[in-house]
Amino acid sequence: MTVGLMAYTKAKNIIENKVSDSSLQTINQVASKLDIIFRSYEDLSMQIMVDNDFHELVRQELQNDPEHGKSEYTGMLKDHLRKYVTGNVSISGVLLIPVDPNLTAVNIGSAQADRSEVLKKTEWFKQVIEKDGKPVWIPPQQDGLAAVPAPPSIGMSRLIKDNMSNQPTYVLVMEIHLASISKSYEDVSLGEGSEMAILDSKGHYVAAPQEEWIGKPAKVSLPAEGDAPQKGSLKATSTGGTNVLAAYASFDRMNWRLLGTVPIKDLVRDAKEIQTLMWLTASIAALIAIAIGVLVLKYIGRPIVKLRNLMNEGAGGNLTVRSGGKKRKDEIGELMESFDRMMGQIRTLAEQTTRSAEDVLLTAAELTEASGKTSLSAKEIATATEEIAGGAANLATEAERGSELTYDMGIQMKKVIDANQEMVVSSREVREAGMQGTAHMGVLMQKTGMTEEKTRAMVEKVDALKESTGSIVKILEMLMTLSKQTNILSLNATIEAARAGTAGKSFMVVADEIRKLADQSRESIDVAGQIIEKNSREIDETVRILSDAYPLFQEQIGSVRDANGIFLTVQGKMEEFTEKLELVTGSISQLDLTQSVLSNAMMNVSAVAQESSATSEEVASLSNEQLSISDGMVRLSEKLDTVSRELKAGISQFIIR
Repeated sequence: MTVGLMAYTKAKNIIENKVSDSSLQTINQVASKLDIIFRSYEDLSMQIMVDNDFHELVRQELQNDPEHGKSEYTGMLKDHLRKYVTGNVSISGVLLIPVDPNLTAVNIGSAQADRSEVLKKTEWFKQVIEKDGKPVWIPPQQDGLAAVPAPPSIGMSRLIKDNMSNQPTYVLVMEIHLASISKSYEDVSLGEGSEMAILDSKGHYVAAPQEEWIGKPAKVSLPAEGDAPQKGSLKATSTGGTNVLAAYASFDRMNWRLLGTVPIKDLVRDAKEIQTLMWLTASIAALIAIAIGVLVLKYIGRPIVKLRNLMNEGAGGNLTVRSGGKKRKDEIGELMESFDRMMGQIRTLAEQTTRSAEDVLLTAAELTEASGKTSLSAKEIATATEEIAGGAANLATEAERGSELTYDMGIQMKKVIDANQEMVVSSREVREAGMQGTAHMGVLMQKTGMTEEKTRAMVEKVDALKESTGSIVKILEMLMTLSKQTNILSLNATIEAARAGTAGKSFMVVADEIRKLADQSRESIDVAGQIIEKNSREIDETVRILSDAYPLFQEQIGSVRDANGIFLTVQGKMEEFTEKLELVTGSISQLDLTQSVLSNAMMNVSAVAQESSATSEEVASLSNEQLSISDGMVRLSEKLDTVSRELKAGISQFIIR
């Protein structure tokens, strides 16, 4: 449509410019021709002005007073004038209007002598007097010129002075048929419907295509004429509302102008075919654009809107939505198929993440339970250790008492036997406590090993969950790239639609829908990215906590092993102590002979008791430390359980509903 309008406008301007140039050239030629014609009339009047015989007849008329003489000279003047105009049919009449009151009006042709007094009162007559002999051209007069009634005519007038005295005598008025002037250019045509006319200085018609226009203002306004003659062309609107191309030129002989007008609609009639063809082409293009818009709406717009709605449902947590894009083999079908694959992968990852979160939750529960049992075992070990320490203290006391009783063996033998029996009982109790502590330590080592295996398994599962989260991030990055490309596609479509103008409005609507879809996809991806980022931070926190807890488990295992060795040592010592007590019982009858040996043995018993007491205190300290570690494991297990539940709650919104 733009090309058609440009072609039509260009063709119209070319035609107008060419016609304007040719019209101006034609107008200049016609104006030059008319100047020659007007000059011929001026030359004819000049011949009369310089004619000595004419002036002689005027002087004789002034000198002869008798009336018959004046009439005689008047007739002679008429005869003299006729020889100038004879054969020139364009001159309808000549009138000599006397300026000197002693002269009589002279007329030939259709001119009327009695018009002299009337003509003396006109504006043009005063102008002739002022011009002092220069020619003055008179436009058609409403009341007629030298003859009434008469066909439209123009006049040429001069002031005639005596060639000897230089006194004004007559005003020569030469009346010329207007038809003879119009006939000189009636065969000239500027184009179909063109018109030519002569305008006076006021812009009124002097000669016009229609006689009733003469004396009326011209239908086209021309620029005001200055001192120098003007010529040119312009586009104008006539009083009837018709756009015309006007060419005009001023005459050299007077301040009249020749005007030629050509209707522009007639000039550009052939160029209208370009405009008609343009509108036809634009209509066909509009129909094609509408058809394309319908096709785009059906095969592109609707699938994209459907895909947008499915993505909104997917963003809401429904991962079972599918577009069914396998039926189409174009880019939209590929996009919908990619959407189905993406939703399938996201669903698989969400299910896998949910299972991993459930496994982590179960592991955390088992770890919490194992930590609680470990804490209880540690408390029992601490109690047993305190009992061992108490037994060792009693043993040291009894050893001291045995040492005191050795000095008074004979007197206190019975007390020694009783004390010996009590020591046997105490040693048995200590041995049983040691065996019980060893059994508890074995259970503690077994549970600690299970706790280590569970922690290792939990670390592996969290690492797997972290890798799955990385896969989800990659998919989200792919979706973000797809959203950006869709946004760029929408921007390009908007630009092309803007270039297409009105025909691209429907495509611009589709481009806006694509851009909105891309924005919604980007928002959904941002929401999923924030959730995945939160889950990733929580998984990293879980990995860090497990990494911090694993060395504590290792230290706990070492401490339990050390405590087990200590219990084994205590058990061995107590067995040795029991054997020595049995030897003491067997050797009680030889107390007198082996008093010194008994004294040394009691000293050894005292040393062993002190060592047992120190070992028991160390075991008690390790048991307290083990209890503190168990409490820390319980807290870590509870924190792991909380993190696992938050992870499960975050993933649950993407589970199939």
